[in-house]
Amino acid sequence: CVLCGRTDDCPEKYGEKKTFVEYSLTVHYYCLLMSSGIWQRGEEGEGVDGFLITDIKKEVNRAAKLKCNICKKKGASIGCVVPKCKRSYHFPCGIKRECIFQFMEDFRSYCWEHKPVQTFMDKESRGASQCTICLDLVEHLPAYTILKSPCCKNAWFHRECLQYQALSAGIFFFRCTVCNNKDKFQKEMLRMGIYIPERDASWELEENAYQDLLQCYQHCDTRRCLCKKGRDYNEPDSKWEIKRCQCCGSRGTHLACSSLKSWEQNWECIECRSIFAKSGNYSRKKKRSLATSEKTDGTTCLMEEPSPKTPRQSSGSQRNFLLQSPKIMYQNNLSPCSHLELPASNRVTMSLSPLMLNRNWSLRQKHLREQRREVCNILKELKVQVNTKTTRLNINADDIWNSALKGFRQRNFSPTNTIEINFTNCKNRSKTDTSAASKHHFFHLLMLHLQNSSLFEGSSAKNLSLDLQAVEENLYFEAGKMIAVSLVHGGPSPGFFSKTLFDCLVYGPENVKPALEDVADVDVAQTVKMIKYANSLSSLQSTIHDCYEFLAAAGCLRPITALCDKNMLVNDILIHHVIKRIISPLESFRQGLKTLGVLQKMQMHPDAFSSVLCHEPGRLSAETICDLFTIHSSSDVKEVKGADFWMGYLQDVESGESVVTFEDILLFVTGSSSIPSIGFDPEPTIKFLHIRYPIGNRLLNCLELPITNTYQQFKNKMELTIRNTLRVERE
Repeated sequence: CVLCGRTDDCPEKYGEKKTFVEYSLTVHYYCLLMSSGIWQRGEEGEGVDGFLITDIKKEVNRAAKLKCNICKKKGASIGCVVPKCKRSYHFPCGIKRECIFQFMEDFRSYCWEHKPVQTFMDKESRGASQCTICLDLVEHLPAYTILKSPCCKNAWFHRECLQYQALSAGIFFFRCTVCNNKDKFQKEMLRMGIYIPERDASWELEENAYQDLLQCYQHCDTRRCLCKKGRDYNEPDSKWEIKRCQCCGSRGTHLACSSLKSWEQNWECIECRSIFAKSGNYSRKKKRSLATSEKTDGTTCLMEEPSPKTPRQSSGSQRNFLLQSPKIMYQNNLSPCSHLELPASNRVTMSLSPLMLNRNWSLRQKHLREQRREVCNILKELKVQVNTKTTRLNINADDIWNSALKGFRQRNFSPTNTIEINFTNCKNRSKTDTSAASKHHFFHLLMLHLQNSSLFEGSSAKNLSLDLQAVEENLYFEAGKMIAVSLVHGGPSPGFFSKTLFDCLVYGPENVKPALEDVADVDVAQTVKMIKYANSLSSLQSTIHDCYEFLAAAGCLRPITALCDKNMLVNDILIHHVIKRIISPLESFRQGLKTLGVLQKMQMHPDAFSSVLCHEPGRLSAETICDLFTIHSSSDVKEVKGADFWMGYLQDVESGESVVTFEDILLFVTGSSSIPSIGFDPEPTIKFLHIRYPIGNRLLNCLELPITNTYQQFKNKMELTIRNTLRVERE
């Protein structure tokens, strides 16, 4: 740059750097704006944004005679606007010395001694709060790097965060992130040296940024799509035409998949149903298309979907809902039949929402659920590699790590073999269980051990630690291998990876920026905090002096000439401690995760795998259990009533009116108290039989339920059987 002499090309700090070959001229935009002896005398398209080339050359000659009061070099084109102050400096030097440049009106510049400051009331607290842009802590101090909102009492920001937001939002969208004030907020930020470009927001300027909004949603989201040509197939004016949710438009179904007679019928997705159910607006029912079919043949087809906003106060209406559910498979061919009325004493009063949906699900949970479904499908693809040849592992549950390590390292072990588990520490006798339940229990114990082992550090979200003995014994490789095998063979997912660890595995450590929360060592974290929140150059240098040996050992020593240099120092410390220090364990762990192709799939589908590796499994709900089990039912009235009782029982469990939990039900049927990432094989089913008590067939993952006359009989038998069975197993 002809004005500051720097070669830096940093638009965020110095503005756009423009080069004009015909004039042998390169200049930073901010250097040009703030120079004291030049004005925009040309039109907008002339010269450099209105600055004439001849004027720029004159300004360069004038500045060549002035020495910078900061770097002591010639070419200082900017002077302090205070009349008695004779200080001159380059724009980059002024930034480093914390001068204020006002990008408005006369483009005034103030040196470090005369710069404007924000006023603070004596009563205002001197604590710390979150910067509402980066969500990191910011102390309530009158510092150059910290700015206070003029319109909100408790809104504080980092200067750097505000500048980045202003560059992105532009003059039309830059406003207070707390109260949305624009005029007062922009005026104060301009006074304190924030540059606000006079253009539209960056997201508005992106070409085709909203192109996706012009596309209609064309996908069938029912549990079981009946279309042989796939969920995305859409044939207008046929039963394979896709009908979108009339409320949100972001979910769809083929007409045939939801038993819709015509495109004009109302249809809502289950997410929208839950919203209406929560607000109690079932009665706000629009046109009911079922009336048409009732007029036609005088009967109500059991496959017809009733409006979700119709009050379901009778077992008959519940039965219609159950029979149209995609999770119920009819073994007999059903013809249209009349309404079936049960005795009033046998009716179960319940609504759709508590049975099928968790009322408090957020959009975040909904997104996680979709990602976990994607992971399930991916893992099923990987499981194709597993053959029928079996490898038996002798496992001591009291010494899970060493026995698992011995099993994984035995000569005949192969990740592609079917794994059988033999627990050897059951009251001096071997207990062999070749079922998926035993295998899931083994992997559950193994994941718990890994989470609390010396291989990882942190509270809940964990990173790799540095265990030199584990490096020598290649334990990080074995840990990665065990996690990969657990995912593909039907075990639980870890769920304790930090975002930083996951990003290092997927994108590579060189592309990851760790945060302070990733530091598990209390002393190191305290050192980083002292440097990060130092409010003066002297306190920063004192802190560096106190931890000189640590910084030297970490290779993070650097010259500190200004308070803003602390940010780079903090970044160096975090990268060293969280990433560079454990680079060898990380690479070994990555190699282990390559087992069965898991790491490759993680890199191809990072968002999906993040949902199972960085988040604990979601809490079981009535909707989850209902969706998990496929009900095999016929047109038998008693079996239909049994399905009603099953749904009502799930509602009682969810509301806490039962001594049994959803985990107990799952354990009773499958031998596992949680749902594996890959799902169950075979898929859990329910059968209604003429038996006295419920039976959990763990070999087939089948729950056999008795047909009873009343709901209370059904509930009593469920609780008695499940509770006693699990109690005996625990004993």
